[in-house]
Amino acid sequence: MSKNFPSIKFVVAKKADSLYPVVSGASIAAKVTRDRAVRDWVLDETADNIHRNFGSGYPADLVFVSPYMSTAIKTGLITGIIALAEGIAVGRSFAMFKNYHIDGNKEMIAIGTMNIFGSLTSCYLTTGPFSRSAVNYNAGCKTAASNIVMSIAVMLTLLFLTPLFHYTPLVVLSAIIVSAMLGLIDYQAAIHLWKIDKFDFLVCFSAYIGVVFGSVEIGLVLAVAISVLRVLLFIARPRTFVLGNIPNSSAYRNVEHYPNAHHVPGILILEIDAPIYFANASYLRERITRWINEEEEKIKGAGSTSLQYVIVDMTAVANIDTSGISMLEEFKKTVDRKGLQLVLVNPGSEVTKKLNKSKFLDEIGHKWVYVTVEEAVGVCSSFMLHTQKANPMKDESEG
Repeated sequence: MSKNFPSIKFVVAKKADSLYPVVSGASIAAKVTRDRAVRDWVLDETADNIHRNFGSGYPADLVFVSPYMSTAIKTGLITGIIALAEGIAVGRSFAMFKNYHIDGNKEMIAIGTMNIFGSLTSCYLTTGPFSRSAVNYNAGCKTAASNIVMSIAVMLTLLFLTPLFHYTPLVVLSAIIVSAMLGLIDYQAAIHLWKIDKFDFLVCFSAYIGVVFGSVEIGLVLAVAISVLRVLLFIARPRTFVLGNIPNSSAYRNVEHYPNAHHVPGILILEIDAPIYFANASYLRERITRWINEEEEKIKGAGSTSLQYVIVDMTAVANIDTSGISMLEEFKKTVDRKGLQLVLVNPGSEVTKKLNKSKFLDEIGHKWVYVTVEEAVGVCSSFMLHTQKANPMKDESEG
């Protein structure tokens, strides 16, 4: 039997296009037959339990007490979320093949509406299953009218052909679905993810392992969990850069990306490339303090102009919370203890409003807030120039 199975699978897969309505109805009929047998067994067991508890008569009214209602609500929410996630994920997968757009909101409305009206007639849970969608796709269906044809075929199969498929092994019918799904595996896309972003490949591979060895729900949960973990890592560890001046220009860029960018003497220019929240406030304070300490040690070793100003470019800081403001206040105290001046560059409108309400801009001084890094560097350089001119005159008077 095992030797003949590959040929059976090949023949069934080859004829899947021409016999699409029949094989689709056959696979669904087999599932319905199995589900119906389970349902009948559950109903018989439930009837026996009711008969034992209530005697020969059945209760006229069923009272839904709180424990059962909570279970029903939890089950409904979990089932709805999983069905919605699976439907949208499957729709987007096929949208990439056909190059069209999927609106998640419309998908949610469509699936919810179908389930609401279907529940009035004891309909099976409506969603976008991957297996039947794959068969539908490989059969060459173009429009939603294919669902009408499939529904009619399923109805006729359930009414007249169900006894013929009652003893059909499920492995034979699953060969149709397996052959349809093999064409959806894109090896080149996985290789492309590995070359570009290893973390994206990990998400893809985790979803694949979850679907193959578990179910679609497990695959979705794994992919979403890893993606959320990645977002949390990005938020908790935002990027900070040291900026330098590009020669013969007014541009200031990351010195790691532009090795020819040089530091401005006596000025440390930093850029924060993320919103400042409670999750990353402590990390940013420690990271910026480390930058200052490293810059001071570098200046002492080179014997150049001492560090006097710390410019923080906040162009990419879209928002800030109270923990972020507290971090800036603590950082301001640290800078004051070192005898340095803190300068802010281009904080956003939302950030400026919160800094004004917290009186932080009053503490730092509005004159130390500038629009561009170039403007801030120019003002700080002029202040240092005046200071250097005043110090020699003071030394001569003392001598």
